[in-house]
Amino acid sequence: METLQQLGVTAILLTPLYESVFYHNYFASDFKKIDPSYGTMHDYLMLIKELHRRGMKFYMDMETQYVTEDHLWWKDGVNNLSSPYSDYILYDDKAHSQPASIIFNLRGLLGYDSVYRKITTVNLYSPKVLAYNYQLFKFWMDPNNDGKFDDGVDGFRLDHMMDNLDKKLPDLFSKFWRPLLGKLRQVNPKLKIVAEQAEWGSLGKDYLKNGGVDRVFAFRLAFAIRSFKKGQLIAAADSTFSITPANKQQVVFIENHDTPRFSYGVKGNAGQLKVGAALNLLLGGVPSVYYGQELGMSGTNASVGATDANDIPNRSAFEWYKSDQGKGMAYWYKAKGPWKDKFNNDIPNDGISLEEEQNDPNSLWNFYRKMISIRKANPVISKGTYKTLLNDNSQVFTFMRYLGDKKLIVAVNLSASQADAAITLEGKTSPLTILYGGAKPNKTGNNVSLSLPAYGIEVLTTQ
Repeated sequence: METLQQLGVTAILLTPLYESVFYHNYFASDFKKIDPSYGTMHDYLMLIKELHRRGMKFYMDMETQYVTEDHLWWKDGVNNLSSPYSDYILYDDKAHSQPASIIFNLRGLLGYDSVYRKITTVNLYSPKVLAYNYQLFKFWMDPNNDGKFDDGVDGFRLDHMMDNLDKKLPDLFSKFWRPLLGKLRQVNPKLKIVAEQAEWGSLGKDYLKNGGVDRVFAFRLAFAIRSFKKGQLIAAADSTFSITPANKQQVVFIENHDTPRFSYGVKGNAGQLKVGAALNLLLGGVPSVYYGQELGMSGTNASVGATDANDIPNRSAFEWYKSDQGKGMAYWYKAKGPWKDKFNNDIPNDGISLEEEQNDPNSLWNFYRKMISIRKANPVISKGTYKTLLNDNSQVFTFMRYLGDKKLIVAVNLSASQADAAITLEGKTSPLTILYGGAKPNKTGNNVSLSLPAYGIEVLTTQ
């Protein structure tokens, strides 16, 4: 935790912690138990209390729309019309002998351990399921039920959220999600709900307006940042921030557990890694940094057949040490499973580890630390209005966040060559202060000109 705080992290989001036969825990066998691979319920509660003691927040990833054949609802409900769980999952037949498929019409998945497990869709129309979810979410919000929330989550990430779940259950925003989230907010009005749009091309407007959530993921913006194309960036930023209601937020990111690493896409280019970091943290919204992103960890999907092992290279162990060996290295995927010898991509002494980067002032880790500190010192980034600034160079992306007379201006060279740009600012503009960069901009009235090195970044502010 001290390392996270040193970087500037104020909240953490963990993928599901509940019991599952799958390594990623997204398809549950028991929603009320902590997976023993992570520890005990006591360990979990101590983690939450310690985070809160340090002034940090905790968000839990929830996926309660599917269960495996190991779950009680399946084991007791299939072929048993008298089961108390008879309507907890969907069936393809009236005899309840054939549980329904899930996304992509799948009926199961091959696990990392090469064992196939059946999976089905939960019946979110059932009043009993809605009541169960309320009690489940409420438990994680306040495990000891004392109303203090010091041992509970500060918010949830809703995985694969849809209004029409896999084209099987329409109108879920009104029939399930809003009723559930409304009741949870009555318990804790400060609760924050983050939805992962199942359709990644969505800006999330319907989720924010009709789904009852507080935040969505800025997928289009993430893809635009990864493209290094000015036109795509402008279009994504303008549309993403303009559709976001004043009391809602976009989660701005450049990689997550479902995507190839950003570093893989830019082939480890140091300049591009810093451009990605600057845009991730300074564009606005709520920034999210995927573990190891701040080190420049690389990886992309494997090709090991129809198995959930394909995503492991994107989820490899955080690199703590120069040697890539030592306490805390989560190499579970190298210890078991038929593909354990395929995931040995870590290279000792390659400059990509916390040990190597913490004390290097020019490291990517310290660059993230600097960008986070700029963000914290300038609330206009999160509270101000976004505006793309036009300039005369097709390789330079410029934007600002403003609130009253306070402005924060960012210029980024998207190319591998030096780039000169002239920017025209609107309205009253005070003298500029350089927060980061060495371009020494020339300001005449509302006109600003600057020369940026390859993948150069300039951060300016008005007082």
